[in-house]
Amino acid sequence: MIVARGVHKHYGSIHAVDGVDLDVQEGELFGLIGHNGAGKSTMFKMMLGLIPVTAGDIHIDGAPVGSAGGDFRAVRRKIGYLPESVVLYDNLTGLETLHFFSKLKGVSPKDNATLLERVGLAHAAKRRVREYSKGMRQRLGFAQALLGTPRILFLDEPTSGLDPEAIRGFYAILRQLKSEGVTMIITSHILAEIQERVDRLTIMAAGKVQATGTVQGLREQMDLPLWFSVRVAAEDFEAVRAALGHLPVAAIEARDDHVAVQCKRDTKMAVIAALATLGDKVRDLNVREPSLEDVFFGFSD
Repeated sequence: MIVARGVHKHYGSIHAVDGVDLDVQEGELFGLIGHNGAGKSTMFKMMLGLIPVTAGDIHIDGAPVGSAGGDFRAVRRKIGYLPESVVLYDNLTGLETLHFFSKLKGVSPKDNATLLERVGLAHAAKRRVREYSKGMRQRLGFAQALLGTPRILFLDEPTSGLDPEAIRGFYAILRQLKSEGVTMIITSHILAEIQERVDRLTIMAAGKVQATGTVQGLREQMDLPLWFSVRVAAEDFEAVRAALGHLPVAAIEARDDHVAVQCKRDTKMAVIAALATLGDKVRDLNVREPSLEDVFFGFSD
C-alpha cells in the first residue's frame, strides 16, 4: 500500500531524511519510531505530499506521491491524517469543526454526530473547542482524520494528552479499522503502548532506517538477553543456583523472595528444563522478554 525507495529530504546541509526505504502492506498497523529529529514527521509529510522529496520516490496505493496527474489526488481522498500538533478553531463547536473539515474533504456531514460519539465526544458536541482539554482536542483531531471512511491513516503521536481510558478506546477503534482492512502507520514515543499492537515497525535514527520487522523478530535479531524471575523460599536459593550451575547464565541474583536469572535466548529452554528438576520448590516462574524500548535503544544508540 505504501512504498518508499531511496527517499531523501535535505534542508541545506541538514539531511532530515537520508535514503529511507519503506514497505507498508495493505491492512497493516505499522509503527514508525525514533528519537526526536529522527525524521519520522518529515517522512509523514512527504508521504502525504505536503512537502516534496529531495530525491527518491514514494507510491501510495500505486500512485506516485506529488504526481501532476489525478492518480494521487484520487488516492489522497482515501487518506486520513492526525498530525502531532492538532490545530483547531477555538470559536467553533466540536460538531461545527467536523462540518468544516467535511466541506474541505468533500464528504457528507450526516455521520459527524455519530463520529463524535465514536471518539467519546458526544457530550461535548456543542461546546466550543476553546473549552476542550488537550485530550479532548486530540480526540476531535482523530475524528477529523476518520472523516470519509479513509482506507489509509497516518497517525503522528495520536495518544498525546489522552488518559488511559481514552487510549484504550483509541486502540479499540484501530482494531476495528484493521478488521475492515484499513492501512495505518503510527508514530509514538510511548513504546510500551505500541509494542503489542503493531504488526511491524521501523526504527529510524538520524534520518536513516536502522531496522524493520516484527517486535519479536527485532528482539531475536538483537539477541538481547532474557530475564527469569524464579520465586522460591529463601532456603531454596542455593538449590536454584546449583540447578543452573552447569548452564551459561549471565547472572543469578537473589532478591527478596525470588532469584533473577539472565540468559541468552538460545539457553532459554535449557534453563526451563533445569528449573523443572526442582519440582514444587519453584513457586512461580516469570520470563521477561526484552521490551520494545530495549530493542529501540539497541538499534538506535
